[in-house]
Amino acid sequence: MRKTIVIVLVAGVVAGLAGLGLMPRQPRLTAQTTGDADLAAAARAVVDDPAGYRGLAVALIDGGQVRTAGLGDRDRDGNPVESDTPFEIGSVPKVLTGMLLAHQADAGAVRPDDTLGATWPAVTGAAREVTLAELASHRSGLPRVVLSSVTDWARLLWANYAAGNPYAGQDVDRVRAAANDQTPGDGRGKVSYSNFGMALLGQALAADAGTGYPELLDRELLTPLGMTATIQVTGSDALPAERAEGATGSGRTPDPWTGTGYAPAGIGYWSTVEDLARLVAATAAGTAPGADARDPRFDDTERTRIGYGWFTTRYGDREITWHNGATSGFHSYVGFDRATGRGVAVLGNTDRGVEPIGLRLLGVPRDQAGTASPGRPTWIGVGIALLFTFIGGLSLLGTALRATSDRLTVLSGAVWAVVYPALGHQLGDWSAVPGWLWPLGVAASGAGLALAAFRWRTLPVNGAPRPWLRVAATAGSLAAATALTVALLS
Repeated sequence: MRKTIVIVLVAGVVAGLAGLGLMPRQPRLTAQTTGDADLAAAARAVVDDPAGYRGLAVALIDGGQVRTAGLGDRDRDGNPVESDTPFEIGSVPKVLTGMLLAHQADAGAVRPDDTLGATWPAVTGAAREVTLAELASHRSGLPRVVLSSVTDWARLLWANYAAGNPYAGQDVDRVRAAANDQTPGDGRGKVSYSNFGMALLGQALAADAGTGYPELLDRELLTPLGMTATIQVTGSDALPAERAEGATGSGRTPDPWTGTGYAPAGIGYWSTVEDLARLVAATAAGTAPGADARDPRFDDTERTRIGYGWFTTRYGDREITWHNGATSGFHSYVGFDRATGRGVAVLGNTDRGVEPIGLRLLGVPRDQAGTASPGRPTWIGVGIALLFTFIGGLSLLGTALRATSDRLTVLSGAVWAVVYPALGHQLGDWSAVPGWLWPLGVAASGAGLALAAFRWRTLPVNGAPRPWLRVAATAGSLAAATALTVALLS
């Protein structure tokens, strides 16, 4: 017994020390600064906690002047954020799609009250009756996204927790086909945020113009505004050079979000803070094509109204017109105060929100601007980190100590004692959980593996009353562990 205890303790200590070198390290905003020093200092002053950020790009438009600054690192190698560093911008292009509707309406190409079916005749289901204005203001009664199969559901669930791409394979044909299967719900006429609805709007405008959505957007909005750095990326091989590298709360680098069908909702778009400053300045001044998309038309909440894509929210005596964006590893915010003409654009390359930074730079008091939120509820990330880090090792220790254990049970437990800490490392929110807890879980796994190896020769191969059931359970357990490992590494 003494020998066993010594072996287990030594193995646990060695594994724990090895885990120190691999423990998760949350992103953190460094002191590195580029661009306008005063703006950088002002932005850093409104960051409540540098933990959870890696890099920020900030633009401030005031009195007709645009100032930009970069804070922190754009990637793991410590390269600085510059004003021309490309970031994934999430849903910010929804305002471009709304402005595209306003611009096309001004040109007489469409009317806001035109139906989806009249604008895009390929849509033949019940959704064809919703209007372009309803799509632009999230009042169509259509769902946030359409999940047409078990594969779509599985992809979405896994992408939410493993930093994957939930829009993979969602091309224009799939979006159109999904529209044919949808019926607007009882919420039609009320604001309910819908990526799917905005995707339909953009694709319908493009179909009406006889071109693709990216081409229409470039021609009508991006080129006139000089937004040459705002591009659609359709695959990882086309990512912009010297781009920011995204990160989750665990420090993992997420997959880029791509899916051409959802491009009008922002999927696949990258931009720079310089480009977004051009958008904000021209929209605030009313000189951008389709600038009247900013005008509030419909009620959302007691404090917020919506135009075509743009939201307007009241903070005390201020009204801020804005939109934000988020992907697995990036956050973005654009906003302006129409009364003063002051505007901001803020880009971050982690899953922590940047909205409070933008609001406070616009002069909104801290208690009204709120606090930065993580990409998912904190308790979920904390629970995953703690549970997965410790459950594998502690479970294996219990299994290896049990007198009735056999080799198949111990084999399954040993595999999970490795897989579970890996899942905790990759999926946990290590901006909310101290990273040094992870090596303790590794120590428990190391101790469990040592005890299992020590007892291996004394255990029967299969001690279950129904041997076939034990074989099936072990095979299923190993298959699940293998699938999760492959998914984590892919």
